Amino acid sequence: MTTLQRGGGPRSLGASLLDQVLAETLDPAYAQAARARAERAAAGDPPPPRRRGRLAVAAVLAVAGVLAAVTYDQAAEGAQGREQVRAALVGEVQAESEVTDGLAAELETVRGQVSAARDAELAATAVGQRALDRVEDAELAAGAVPVGGPGLLVTLADAEPDADADPVGGTAEVDPRGQVRDGDLQLVVNALWAAGAEAVSINDQRLGPTTAIRFAGEAVLVDFRPVTNPYLVSAVGDPQTLRERFLASPEVGALAAISESFGLRFEFAQEDELSLPAGSPPELRSAVPVSEVPPAVPADDGAPAPAPGG
Repeated sequence: MTTLQRGGGPRSLGASLLDQVLAETLDPAYAQAARARAERAAAGDPPPPRRRGRLAVAAVLAVAGVLAAVTYDQAAEGAQGREQVRAALVGEVQAESEVTDGLAAELETVRGQVSAARDAELAATAVGQRALDRVEDAELAAGAVPVGGPGLLVTLADAEPDADADPVGGTAEVDPRGQVRDGDLQLVVNALWAAGAEAVSINDQRLGPTTAIRFAGEAVLVDFRPVTNPYLVSAVGDPQTLRERFLASPEVGALAAISESFGLRFEFAQEDELSLPAGSPPELRSAVPVSEVPPAVPADDGAPAPAPGG
């Protein structure tokens, strides 16, 4: 759009606006305020007080400060309260753990006294001695007594966290696929039993015929007791035989493939001496008295045996 200017040719509207902006450098509102101040000064009127605005600003700042202080105090009290509750819970857990440990030690002492009294009574007679031999064999098979000797030590551990995932922050993310599962431990234990192990334990938890290895949440349970990474599987038996049969088992081949795929640490070593604790005593489901020894058959003196019914 163009417009005509005096004494010349057409002039653009944009040029007129630019001339107006350059001519009027002061905003109209500021110009009006400046004229009002000049008129008041000419009339001798004092300038309007600014104390009210300053007081309002000070009041707002004071209220904001009070709110910040109250918020901080509440947060501090909440954190302090949570810390007190946490400390109380930790103390309670420690106290109960000490009580549990004391009761467990007392139970082991009483169990030993009962076993000693039982052995003494059974060893007094021939019938009792034979029963004692059967009881000892059953206790060994059930893992109810501690054992020791040479064997094989197998180590399973979770994969190391991948710190390269965040090279700037260095955050170590744990891949769930790189964690040892209950099935991995079951493969190791089954392979050791098949290789001829006489006794097996995982992280000092003795395994028996009814021991379960389960995965609950993020924990591995052995006989319903949690065990943590790394997992040390101890097997008592002939080390050389255990090693050869263990490596030849298909379970170990499957576990080796899993370890290579997901970065699990899978190691084994022959040990000259391993100590395995006793497992939990099995629940007594039934019991019967030991039968008396049948009467001894008299020695054959050459006399003919009586006829049936004679």
